[in-house]
Amino acid sequence: MIDLALHEDGKAIPLRVIAERENISEQYLEQLFANLRKSGLVKSVRGAHGGYLLNKAPEDITAGDIFRVLEGPVSPVNCVQEDYECNQSEECATHELWNILSNQIEEVLDSHTLEDLKNKAEKIKSN
Repeated sequence: MIDLALHEDGKAIPLRVIAERENISEQYLEQLFANLRKSGLVKSVRGAHGGYLLNKAPEDITAGDIFRVLEGPVSPVNCVQEDYECNQSEECATHELWNILSNQIEEVLDSHTLEDLKNKAEKIKSN
C-alpha cells in the first residue's frame, strides 16, 4: 500500500512492478490485493496498462484499515473481539487488561494514515 501511495500518479501499477520494487512474491501480493480490492481500499484496472490504484486518498486510509483487512481483528486474544461470547469475562482477572490493550492497539493503528507512512518512506529514501 505504501508502494502504491508513493508511485501512483493516476496510472495503475502492475503487481509485478510492486513485487520487484518491494522484493515480495507476486503470488503473495495477488492474495493480499484480492482482499484489499474486496474491501474497497484498492481498485483493479484490466488491460495492457492494468494494475492497481488506491481507491481512496492516502490520508483517508488508516494503518488500522489495512491491518484489519489483511490480518483480521486487532485483538490480542479472542475473548475481547466483538462477536466473541466469553462466558468467563466476569470472573477473569485479565479480561479488562486485554480490552485496554486491544483498544490501545486499535487507537495507534487508526491514528496513522497511509499518507503518514508514505511521508515517512519518502523521508527514509531521501536520507
